[in-house]
Amino acid sequence: MGWLARVYVTPKQGVLDPQGKAVQRSLHTLGYPEVGDVRIGKFIELHLAEVSRESAQTRVTEMCSRLLANGVIEDFRFTIDPES
Repeated sequence: MGWLARVYVTPKQGVLDPQGKAVQRSLHTLGYPEVGDVRIGKFIELHLAEVSRESAQTRVTEMCSRLLANGVIEDFRFTIDPES
């Protein structure tokens, strides 16, 4: 069975996010004052070949730590679901 990993990478709390602030200001200008803090991140889909769920979780964690997220300024989380 193959797996679909959905990875979400976002700036760590306390790290300046100028792109998020620009979007927040623009939304306020467009008449959406209820929008609070905006954080801009990355969404990545990975299609994994036939490995166990545990192996897929381990490998995706390694991929995120080594390449997909900058551990100094970004956090990551992911889900893994069976690929249909």
